[in-house]
Amino acid sequence: MTASPAAPAAPAAASAPALPSDNSVAATRWVATGCLLALIALCLAWELVMAPLRPGGSWLALKALPLCIPLAGVLKNRMYTYRWVSLVIWLYFTEGVVRGWSDKPPSQWLAWAEVALCLVLFTACTLHVRLRQRNAKAAAAAAAVPAATSAP
Repeated sequence: MTASPAAPAAPAAASAPALPSDNSVAATRWVATGCLLALIALCLAWELVMAPLRPGGSWLALKALPLCIPLAGVLKNRMYTYRWVSLVIWLYFTEGVVRGWSDKPPSQWLAWAEVALCLVLFTACTLHVRLRQRNAKAAAAAAAVPAATSAP
């Protein structure tokens, strides 16, 4: 009994779509982490120092606390956290838009900075999830190809 020669894997690899690199996944992770940290810092600085509603700071600074909850999940690179952060961030976006149109400077400028950070964070989280899912599908397909070619 002789074993048949294995089929070359080059044609299968040539027909496979180009995979997003791990660098792009890492980049979206770091952008999301940076935006989340910047948004926490902005919320605290805005309500305590830069343009508080009342002199000496306001209780509105507590709005930064819900942003601290997903920070651990983002740092641990948990997919579920990226998904729900991309939904929760719209509350901060809405607050930024309302205060951007209704407040006076400097609070107005800080509100538009919050809007910009929210948009970048949403984009980074969405891209991160999409790229990781695409990589997972490609890895599963690549693992299935050798199993299919080695079967008798």
